[in-house]
Amino acid sequence: MANPPIFLFLTIFIATLLCCCSSFEEEKRTTFIVQVNHNLKPSLFPTHTHWYQSTLSSLLSTKTTNGTTSKHALNNNNPILHTYDTVFHGFSTRLSPSEAKKLQTLPHVTALIPEQVRHVHTTRSPHFLGLQTAAKTGLLRDTDFGSDLVIGVIDTGIWPERQSFNDRDLGPVPAKWKGRCVAGKDFPATSCNRKLIGARFFSAGYEATNGKMNETSEYRSPRDSDGHGTHTASIAAGRYVSPASTLGYAAGVAAGMAPKARLAVYKVCWTGGCYDSDILAAFDAAVSDGVDVASLSVGGVVVPYHLDVIAIGAYGAASAGVFVSASAGNGGPGGLTVTNVAPWVTTVGAGTIDRDFPAHVKLGNGRVIAGASLYGGPGLVAGRMYPVVYAGSEGYSASLCLEGSLDPKLVKGKIVVCDRGISSRAAKGDVVKKSGGIGMILANGIFDGEGLVADCHVLPATAVGAIGGDEIRRYIATAAKSNHTSPPTATIMFKGTRLGVRPAPVVASFSARGPNPVSTEILKPDVIAPGLNILAAWPDRVGPSGVPSDKRKTEFNILSGTSMACPHVSGLAALLKAVHPDWSPAAIRSALMTTAYVVDNRGHAMLDESTGNVSSVFDYGAGHVHPEKAIDPGLVYDISDSDYVNFLCNSNYTTDTIQVITRKKADCSGAKKAGHAGNLNYPSMSAVFQQYGKKKMSTHFIRSVTNVGEANSVYKVTIKPPVGMKVTVEPQTLSFRRVGQKLNFLVRVQARAVKLSPGGSSIKSGSIVWSDGKHTVTSPLVVTMQQPLDY
Repeated sequence: MANPPIFLFLTIFIATLLCCCSSFEEEKRTTFIVQVNHNLKPSLFPTHTHWYQSTLSSLLSTKTTNGTTSKHALNNNNPILHTYDTVFHGFSTRLSPSEAKKLQTLPHVTALIPEQVRHVHTTRSPHFLGLQTAAKTGLLRDTDFGSDLVIGVIDTGIWPERQSFNDRDLGPVPAKWKGRCVAGKDFPATSCNRKLIGARFFSAGYEATNGKMNETSEYRSPRDSDGHGTHTASIAAGRYVSPASTLGYAAGVAAGMAPKARLAVYKVCWTGGCYDSDILAAFDAAVSDGVDVASLSVGGVVVPYHLDVIAIGAYGAASAGVFVSASAGNGGPGGLTVTNVAPWVTTVGAGTIDRDFPAHVKLGNGRVIAGASLYGGPGLVAGRMYPVVYAGSEGYSASLCLEGSLDPKLVKGKIVVCDRGISSRAAKGDVVKKSGGIGMILANGIFDGEGLVADCHVLPATAVGAIGGDEIRRYIATAAKSNHTSPPTATIMFKGTRLGVRPAPVVASFSARGPNPVSTEILKPDVIAPGLNILAAWPDRVGPSGVPSDKRKTEFNILSGTSMACPHVSGLAALLKAVHPDWSPAAIRSALMTTAYVVDNRGHAMLDESTGNVSSVFDYGAGHVHPEKAIDPGLVYDISDSDYVNFLCNSNYTTDTIQVITRKKADCSGAKKAGHAGNLNYPSMSAVFQQYGKKKMSTHFIRSVTNVGEANSVYKVTIKPPVGMKVTVEPQTLSFRRVGQKLNFLVRVQARAVKLSPGGSSIKSGSIVWSDGKHTVTSPLVVTMQQPLDY
């Protein structure tokens, strides 16, 4: 069921925007995305754009409460920011509350959606995933490395000169392609080639809110001034480049998941963020251009689907056959942090690979604390110990090493311990350096846990976990009390690149976790993929630390985030689409989910980096992607547009709010046949029981699987029930006569109440596994028992 508090909050929020008008309307304009019933266009208008402009002209020429004529803040002659005609019908514009209220009364206007500001979620991985270039068969060879598939990357743009985007030995641009290479500042149309076949930028929404962009620091073109988009694009589809490294770390061959796939970039993220009106315009263009996969490493606040522009744009894309993958977010390790949770989006969390970059702290008392770093400049003198100080005694800002917070007299010539939080990790090192410090130890807080992210610091520095940080601070405090007879000292020992790390994969500490805050019946994230310390292409004019003072140049950089995990899945989806061109986006997601694994390279249950304990389905979803198995999953759980409509009906969305998402009038009269929202034909199953004093509770799931393996195959079920629960499946055998045949099965779950305090919960997981002896098709099953606060 959709989350009532979210609906209530948004209802109040919109009502406030629409009703609170005053004589200061000019200062109160905000951006709205306006959905229009495009079929109602009067014939006297040659295009929908003319109709929209006429509507706004009449609206915006009215008198304001102070008697002056209302003028649009952006452009009085053309107040429209973007028009949409593929994944959405309508336009975006800036409106005051009273103008929004008037516009909403027009018969052809079906919805006004307040704009959100989103933010990016910031190469050994092909080898770790089992994609071997030397193999004569397998996913890479069988797909010609993804040639002729088009991946659309919605991000910060691209640095086209990088060798990762060369077009050597590629065939002509696919005949289906209808996109463009839009020229702009420092980006001539010749920047595109047979690899980078399309490039656009969308800034109207960003500039409507922030004013004209500063073109001395940003490019009014698809060129990347941040680095994030270049990095994600090369993870998805970068060519083979050797030698590749970052400041000497991770030396080897760099390659994306689908090295011959074509790229189209849609720049929507700027210094001030990524604005919904621009993101929707990018989705609209990408689908119209003919992309096969849309990759989006961007996220924001979770809201109901009809108010979530990413969910709306992704639905239109999926309905057109485009696979959409999105990053889960970097809000982990806390629960309920996952974003981009719509069931038609493949939501990707992050895991580690079997490579790290150790840089340990040695204290004056001989203790060694494990750390990680990518510092590549002059190091500390080997064997020498340096004074170490924790600036927390100078106040909260100093403990975080914020700009201007450090006293040079206190830190000069010393290694400074800084707490994580508020400013970026690398920016703290820059503050220490400018204050005269010679090194930095970056300590995780309790919430960050033990997860370590390596950074290209501007001075000798390393990151340590929360436990290690506490030990270092205790050592400093104890040594400081010794009346300077034994002052605290430390050094940092950089160990370079380490391969063959065990255990791996591990769920990255920062990776956002479930449960799904909008639809508890849909398990999110769907899968995890490599997202910690990933090597990929990088622009010339951005230092590897991302700090403005960093003037170093590198062709590749190592970054971490679900932003890096998402394009791994985007590239894999392109490879699967190349092998199975008739598969729907839901079928591709199913193949990735049902073949995923949940054990590490030791054969043990996958761990959670933040705690070192065993991870759960809310951490990794179905598990870590396994590309070579996904190519031949045996069975898939497919989903149609009508299935999604039934899901929305059973989630208590109204016919009007469903139309905002699907662009069609919904009929919910038959949806109740599906029973409940959990009966969406998803590859995972999630149930929530509200106890309310009940002793026994039960639910069921109806599923349909399509045979994509072999004719005359027989699958038998293995049930691994959640602890303390009874699970049955009917029938227990599925006999397929032909490829493409669909068969249904029913899962019943029975649970007994458990002792919980008010507001408490208990989570148990299991699985439903179908096998014909060759294929193993695994669906996670998670059951949450909740004790309501009011009981």
